[in-house]
Amino acid sequence: MGLEDAILSMAGSPMIYLHKILPLLLSPIVLVILAVWLGMVMRRKGLIYAALVFLYVASMPVTGDFLTRLTERQAVRTPAEDAVSADAIVVLGGMVRHVESKNGFAAEWGDAADRFFGGVDLYRAGKGKNIYFTYGNVPWTSTLQPEGVVLADMAKALGVPEQHIHVSPDAHNTEQEALALRKMIQPEDASILLVTSAFHMPRARMLFEKAGFRSIIPYPVDFRVRQRDMTLMDFLPDADALLNTDRAIREAIGIAYYQIKQI
Repeated sequence: MGLEDAILSMAGSPMIYLHKILPLLLSPIVLVILAVWLGMVMRRKGLIYAALVFLYVASMPVTGDFLTRLTERQAVRTPAEDAVSADAIVVLGGMVRHVESKNGFAAEWGDAADRFFGGVDLYRAGKGKNIYFTYGNVPWTSTLQPEGVVLADMAKALGVPEQHIHVSPDAHNTEQEALALRKMIQPEDASILLVTSAFHMPRARMLFEKAGFRSIIPYPVDFRVRQRDMTLMDFLPDADALLNTDRAIREAIGIAYYQIKQI
């Protein structure tokens, strides 16, 4: 079994759980809980106060927006008509969730739905002959319809010809998605329009380059910083701001992990 097959065969193994759980150890909430616990055990009120201040700062919109801008690397949204053409359009997953319905389970859009619509817009604008969706299945959703299949059906419903729609082999994270897609696209010869959330683009591009793709044209969508005037509200705690802070930290951890892994 080759390296690619070994990585792609991790379905059901503990690795996918580790990839999801380990970043939690450095998330703001877990750090605050650990600091408060240590402060109580060691009877050091200063540690508890520091943890609460950290939580407050991490929850401010001004903090979440600042870290998100760093993660998005000052990228801007480009109309599909102005994008550069490529041999293939690759849409990374992570935008569909399954909910209970009268007929079992139904697929609904999640926060990153712009990934799908960005990819379809590129196809409609004639920027790529084929559109590829990643399989998008993990052990805890293995009994549900894979996300890539759901997206392929939605693309067909929007008029994309079936022969131009492709779904990658099984993959559970971005690294596996890149390796799965290189089995379908000649990475040394083909150019790809890579569609994913702006905050996720730096890590995704790095992993696709690592997988051997030589010509990657980033097409970031799903920007998380809203354009607005700064007010007092930007300095008050907000759950969405804390989510942005947490997401930026996770991306930084992911980039650092794969950079170290390459050494």
